[in-house]
Amino acid sequence: MLKINIYMIASKCRLCGSKNLYEFLDLGYHPPSDQFIRAENINNKIISYPLKVLSCQKCGFKQLNYIVDPKILYQKDYPYESSLTKVGQTHFQEFADSVTKNFNLNNKDLMIDIGSNVGVLLNAFRINKLRVLGVDPAPNICEIAKKKGFNTICDFYNQKTAKKILKNYGFAKIVTGTNVFAHIDNLNDLIKNVFLILDKKKGVAIFEMPHFLNLINKIEYDTIYHEHLSYITILPLINFLKKFNVEIIKVEKKDIHGGSVRIFLSKKGNYKIDKSVKEICNSEVKAKLNDKKVLYRFSEKVKQNRIDLVKFLNHCKLKNKKVIAISAPAKGMTLLNYCKLDNNYLEYVTEKSKLKQGKFTPGCLLPVYSDKYIAKTKPDYALILAWNFAEEIIKNNKKYMKKNSKFIIPIPKLKIIKV
Repeated sequence: MLKINIYMIASKCRLCGSKNLYEFLDLGYHPPSDQFIRAENINNKIISYPLKVLSCQKCGFKQLNYIVDPKILYQKDYPYESSLTKVGQTHFQEFADSVTKNFNLNNKDLMIDIGSNVGVLLNAFRINKLRVLGVDPAPNICEIAKKKGFNTICDFYNQKTAKKILKNYGFAKIVTGTNVFAHIDNLNDLIKNVFLILDKKKGVAIFEMPHFLNLINKIEYDTIYHEHLSYITILPLINFLKKFNVEIIKVEKKDIHGGSVRIFLSKKGNYKIDKSVKEICNSEVKAKLNDKKVLYRFSEKVKQNRIDLVKFLNHCKLKNKKVIAISAPAKGMTLLNYCKLDNNYLEYVTEKSKLKQGKFTPGCLLPVYSDKYIAKTKPDYALILAWNFAEEIIKNNKKYMKKNSKFIIPIPKLKIIKV
């Protein structure tokens, strides 16, 4: 694995600009988690980048120390398709239904989704009769969305894209970004360009993302990877948004992806601020998320998680048990590479997305098959990498497993489930 020595180091806080940052977690070197390898490229050098997390001592914002070029992350055979699970699809439909109802939207209103992927959220809002438009930088993903009938601008969201939208579509009532906010390096430009296209009086931007509080409490270190440049808490955002005359009007907690927050933004004075904003800020203060002792303790728990998982898999190996992994999300690649789970521990990985099938996982180079392949090998254990969808994955795959086989859930603590 080739390690890059010339770093695109984040030398200052993405929100407040302070250079007073300190590292509290080092996961080593990793290739991009969504850079699955084609068979013909398996002998090529794999470029890995440092994966370390920093905290700002001034405002408390958390971010990676290294920024990988987004063109590398999103425009080279990007394999992620949003919400292939029933849980995910239900979640997005609830998103659209509740927003449409709560903001009294109608068929004249325009909704724009940044990072729209294959159009799952666009479809949910289209069901609610809104005009919809997607923006996504991945050419192969945009092609899928367009074939499904979703009007999609294939580009990164920037000022040029915003002006193009204004010219051709007019102002939007709603702009959404699910698991997008944390992927963007220049958040100043993001906020400026989002509010450039929003209706001035009643426009609302809605960003949904994992909450750092859950990451800490549930030891969700695998959700740390190069696409996720930032790890979100509400308190630093409130002060950051003031310079744009923007405020957080509401925060909703969601169970998706191990615990997320749906953050509603609007220009100051447009809406009354809901009590949920103060409540979540209080919970962040109570959790002491800026306390070095808390962050360093989290780092130790991450190391212990790796020790426990590798120890168990070594035990399986000594007993000649056949172990596979089910699902191949980006976070699963962090876990595989951090724990160094190659073919000495796992035989293969399965995945529902056809964009990943037939390829090899980045770093550990495990072959990726469809879930049906499990029936051919009848493994003793299956490590569930998409643990946030464990219940659905077990239900869908237990029929393929041998009798008395077991599922392994790695996060927050090692858990073995017999079905």
